[in-house]
Amino acid sequence: MASWLQIPKNSPFSLANIPFGIISARSASRAVAIAIGDYALNLNTFASSGGFAQLPEIQPHLSVFGQPTLNAFAALGRPVHRQVREYIQNVFRVDTPFPQVLKENAPLQKDALVPLSEVTNHVPMQIGDYTDFYAGLNHAYNVGVLFRGPDNALQPNYKHLPVAYHSRASSVVTSGTPIHRPNGQILANPTATPKVPAFSPCKRLDIELELAAFVSTPNDLGHPVSINNAEDHIFGVVLMNDWSARDIQAWEYVPLGPFNAKNFATTITPWVVLLDALEPFRSAGLEPGDRDSLLPYLREKRAANVYDIPLEVELTNEGGKSSVIAKSNAKNLLYSFPQMLAHHTITGCNMNPGDLLGSGTISGTEPGTQGSILEQTNGKNPIKLADGSERIFLEDGDTVVLRGMAGTEGNYVGFGDCVGKILPAIKLDI
Repeated sequence: MASWLQIPKNSPFSLANIPFGIISARSASRAVAIAIGDYALNLNTFASSGGFAQLPEIQPHLSVFGQPTLNAFAALGRPVHRQVREYIQNVFRVDTPFPQVLKENAPLQKDALVPLSEVTNHVPMQIGDYTDFYAGLNHAYNVGVLFRGPDNALQPNYKHLPVAYHSRASSVVTSGTPIHRPNGQILANPTATPKVPAFSPCKRLDIELELAAFVSTPNDLGHPVSINNAEDHIFGVVLMNDWSARDIQAWEYVPLGPFNAKNFATTITPWVVLLDALEPFRSAGLEPGDRDSLLPYLREKRAANVYDIPLEVELTNEGGKSSVIAKSNAKNLLYSFPQMLAHHTITGCNMNPGDLLGSGTISGTEPGTQGSILEQTNGKNPIKLADGSERIFLEDGDTVVLRGMAGTEGNYVGFGDCVGKILPAIKLDI
């Protein structure tokens, strides 16, 4: 997939990708764009200048590219997403059949192609609801061992359904947004009697390495999405960091699960990678999706139901020294996004364009493959960073970067960096 546009060989936004997002640049309002190499193509400018003239199927829908979110475009459905992506790929091919559209059109190139360094990214979709699943089997087991021991690490329901909780959509932010350390109730001494919490800044701030999928096509209230059709209801995938306050979580999670420990911030990458771009990287998950232990409504026809995407976590301290603290792979999931969606809707729950489904923490089984710091340290055994310093949990000034990229040099399909820097807790007069 060679392009006439110069694309760095290590770019996650090769011609094989074409992810969609929302940008603002050059004092213009927000608009739909795609990322390619070191550039964003403003699709509103592109469309208004006749860029889609060779794609008659999209002509009735050109207004979606001028919207401040991807919701309207996503709602058009997967066949339209596929047509637009393939058309843009053809426009950028070195042997493009449409050279007059952009390759030989200097004025449109100048107006529509914007360097990513000059772009402001925004949360790509208006998120009405956000559900975070717990589909990372190794993470669930590791955390279960910490709380219940190896014999009871996984609850009896775990391998029968995708466990999840309803999280907070309003605090989902895009990469680069600083994250304040949260304040909350903390039980300093769990063995004390009586158990009386204190109020303080979180002392056990953690990350969770996840993927997340955006819903595109809605379903009507009372009408579940079939596992056989679920993939066509998914727009695309982003990287996600589900920031977690472990000490707040330990006090509050009984009996209803996470609340304040998770609601203060969730960071996602701004570019949505379409499922078609991930298709070449299909892989079997930790167990076949059609295993007999699943009820029929969760059984997928093919075992290759997740994606082979190498993932990593990098931590940079305030002094600027960086350390890769974890390497994992998106194959380390027990359930796929279609299974999550089918289960979410089996009661008749209606999903809408822009609803977000988190995968849960993606961990491997070997040391250094865990997607959370808690798993690596057990809350007491520090990990060593490149400069010799240590971490049991995150400190103020730390910057965390999640990365995920599949494919080979020159044809990478990736998400870009998912970045968040930890700021001190806000001082409260209470």
